[in-house]
Amino acid sequence: MSQSRTEETESNSTAVLSALGSKYSAEILCAAGTPKSAQALSEDIEIPIATCYRRIEELVNAGLLTCEGRQLSEEGRRTNIYRRTLDEIEIDFSDVKPRFSRKRRTEAKNRLQDQLTE
Repeated sequence: MSQSRTEETESNSTAVLSALGSKYSAEILCAAGTPKSAQALSEDIEIPIATCYRRIEELVNAGLLTCEGRQLSEEGRRTNIYRRTLDEIEIDFSDVKPRFSRKRRTEAKNRLQDQLTE
């Protein structure tokens, strides 16, 4: 593995562990199984909107959450809509560095879930 690839993997591992270690991150990921705005996530989890935005930014940077697009809010403003990028993550600490096993969400699963929730 090249040096830059190793650094990228270590950086990603650090970002994932940091994001998952933050308070409310797991709750946001659970709530973001369907596309939701930061406001909706904040209300669902009952956390301050500023905290929700900070956690969303961490989760997006770690690749655990993605912005799926924009929609109009009830107030008529364009807001970002977020959805988690995985359904499961396993972290193995038995080696020198943590190893991750992820079960990514497929587009087919996203579309099916969207149809079921309409």
